[in-house]
Amino acid sequence: MKIYILLLFLFITNNLFSQELICNVMVNSNQIQTSDRQIFTSLQKSIYEFVNNTKWTNTKIENEERIECSIMINISKMISNDVFEGTLQIQSKRPVFGTSYQATILNYQDQNFKFNYQEFEALEFTVNTHLSNLTSVIAFYVNIIIALDFSTFSEDGGMEYIGVSQKIVNNAQNVSEKGWRAFESDRNRYWLAYDLADPRYTAFQRCLYAYHRLGLDKLAEEPDDARFEITEALESLKDIYRENPSSFLLKLFFDAKSDEIVKIYSEAFPNEQARIVKTLVEIDPTNSSKYQKILNSNQEK
Repeated sequence: MKIYILLLFLFITNNLFSQELICNVMVNSNQIQTSDRQIFTSLQKSIYEFVNNTKWTNTKIENEERIECSIMINISKMISNDVFEGTLQIQSKRPVFGTSYQATILNYQDQNFKFNYQEFEALEFTVNTHLSNLTSVIAFYVNIIIALDFSTFSEDGGMEYIGVSQKIVNNAQNVSEKGWRAFESDRNRYWLAYDLADPRYTAFQRCLYAYHRLGLDKLAEEPDDARFEITEALESLKDIYRENPSSFLLKLFFDAKSDEIVKIYSEAFPNEQARIVKTLVEIDPTNSSKYQKILNSNQEK
């Protein structure tokens, strides 16, 4: 009877605390000339199981609440039998309340991904030690995905996991692989973690929450009020732009959101469109031609 009760408890606990992610993993090795491609299949399977079978937080997550994301590794060099180099594309999405729409939260490419992998080796990670570049990089981005997702549901909801990502960065300061140190680039893992935690950029966290929870989640039922909240959220990013016009966080945000923003304001009133286009062209000049479509949409009606 005691054994039965213990097994029942473990079963219930496992179902109450499901893994946080539903992550699709793809390893592209088309650039590698080799007759034995089994190692890449094994690598893909190992990463998939590592990401999806690890419990990354202590938060109760229902199955339907798991975060949908994807990790695509494009291997460009096979330096030796167990050393590889390439890029890492990370994407994550969030459901919008009352709709079937999935809003993109993160769409980022890491261009400095070098790692060791021996076929069938167990992938291990601990937050307190850098065991391998492969697992540290993957765990870093898992925590970024969770942090950004949680921040869209509650103000500063992702700060705990931004802290974890900083620990992972700190553990990797003496490794040979690139992407972990401040001096290597102004847009890498180091700056992603530390900019997200920087008090100068608190407007980014506020924007994530207001844009999604007060805006997108109400867009289907209260479109005018929801657009007002989204506009206010986007306006708040001016503080970041004026502090640092080349801000990594602004690029991160608009790489995920620029197309979505155009769609949101295509049905707005002309005065709303004029206001938001003025703001967007100021804080995201790279996509200024894209934002002009908002004004053109009014003329096409």
